[in-house]
Amino acid sequence: MKLRLLFLLLTAACLKASAQLGVPKETFTRADSLRGYLTPLRTCYDIDYYHLDVKFDIDNKFISGSNLFKFTAVQDFTKLQFDLFANLKVEKVIYKGHELPYTREVNAVFVTFPKTITKGSKDEFTVYYSGNPTIAKRAPWDGGVVFSKDSLGNPFVATACQGVGASIWWPNKDHQYDEVDSALISISVPTGLQDASNGRLRKVTDLGNGYTRFDWFVANPINNYDIEANIGKYSHFSDTYDGEKGKLTLDYWVLSYNLEKAKKQFGENVKDMIKAFEHWFGPYPFYEDGYKLIEAPHLGMEHQSGTAYGNHYGNGYLGSDLSGTGWGLKWDFIIVHESGHEWFGNNITSKDLADMWIHESFTNYSESLFVEQRYGKQAGQEYVHGTRFKIVNDRPIVGTYNVNKEGSGDMYYKGGNMLNMIRTIINDDEKWRSILRGLNKTFYHQTVTYDQIVDYINDKAGINLSPVFEQYLKHKGIPILNFMQTKGKLYVRWIADVKDFNMPVKVRIKGGAYKFITPSTKFKPVEMEGTTKDNIEVDTFNYYIGVLVD
Repeated sequence: MKLRLLFLLLTAACLKASAQLGVPKETFTRADSLRGYLTPLRTCYDIDYYHLDVKFDIDNKFISGSNLFKFTAVQDFTKLQFDLFANLKVEKVIYKGHELPYTREVNAVFVTFPKTITKGSKDEFTVYYSGNPTIAKRAPWDGGVVFSKDSLGNPFVATACQGVGASIWWPNKDHQYDEVDSALISISVPTGLQDASNGRLRKVTDLGNGYTRFDWFVANPINNYDIEANIGKYSHFSDTYDGEKGKLTLDYWVLSYNLEKAKKQFGENVKDMIKAFEHWFGPYPFYEDGYKLIEAPHLGMEHQSGTAYGNHYGNGYLGSDLSGTGWGLKWDFIIVHESGHEWFGNNITSKDLADMWIHESFTNYSESLFVEQRYGKQAGQEYVHGTRFKIVNDRPIVGTYNVNKEGSGDMYYKGGNMLNMIRTIINDDEKWRSILRGLNKTFYHQTVTYDQIVDYINDKAGINLSPVFEQYLKHKGIPILNFMQTKGKLYVRWIADVKDFNMPVKVRIKGGAYKFITPSTKFKPVEMEGTTKDNIEVDTFNYYIGVLVD
């Protein structure tokens, strides 16, 4: 029997990978568990408020300061864990005017209180610390502090710490599951420079010692990795947007010599972006803190209410189109993508880094929705379709739980294509839009799990999409739609890693209209009269699958 393999937008390597079950087992250390596991020493207290107060000695690449922890006891305890990288020194831990004893193991710090902190009580302690923080070599992909200079030789400094964690530069309860309810961020910088951080600027104080302190207040829950410092010779300008919840303030902090370029680039992109995302996802989640873009010495990062921007005031991704379609050169990638995280990543945050796809798959998909809103649905579909060439199918998108480990980078392009397929399966754009908006309303300012997101979509779609999520997120391969013709009859099945995989798919007789069929993992007849192996066509534009015809 002659075999035809149709590699639909796949390389031979990708299809081969789809047939390989399992992935190499990773080895994790005690340090990974201390960083990623929710022990009673972490779950015993709920963070309510931080006051982070840090001085940047830029010449010596040195930081010093303190962080106030205000918390509510979830259970009785006498000991808790906070986190700070081992290269930074804990000067002291103060509780009710007295120093507390503590021990350190790798990047974890264990504090013992003089008496039991009782369940339901509110209390606080302050950590004083100092040292030379980890210097990021390739921010934002690695974590730490960027010490650089602008084109005029002025200091240009920023923090970026997604994944590795905020404890790389300041002490905190460093796990995504527990977001602080509000925070005051005080950054002291050499006088003549400015700091731009999250939230709203409350006060600027000349400390009289060659330093100026900038106090920023965040009124909404915020994840540790989103808290930022950005230091430079900045100019500030502002605007407003009439959004779904009223007037949204737009503030921009840019290097002074880029002011005119920034006004043009931001003016051409920001309001269209907010309009598109409010349409698809619901109101911008942080009206109280405003929307802000801050020029940074790295490419960009989704720091809540203070998006870091480093795309050099050009369209595309550093001038390139990640989709290869041309649509990606018509808008500024960093403004759109990083701002999309305000809804998925900042508003809805995964409890465990293993579910980072909740941030990146939805935000990757948001790019195509922005294109659709501005240029029409066909353009948006072409954009998401074009990104498939960057999928590698190397390992599962869901990472390893409890060790602070994300999965494959396919969470971007493969995850975005998966969501577009789910939209196709639901086959009702208004219902799909209501699901996206409903996610942001139902899980407003919350941390979530894989099951919460999948169960919500299943419920609102009225379709069990769990096998689809499982195949695309928990296995590295993609499903193959297998046709076989025997005795004049065409049969079809799915070849997949997921037992009883049954994703609906659109097919047609060549030149006809597409119709849904729902194959299972066992061969059954194609319920479309007149189909043969020579005239069957699969909607491979909207489905990222392999096709095998016997």
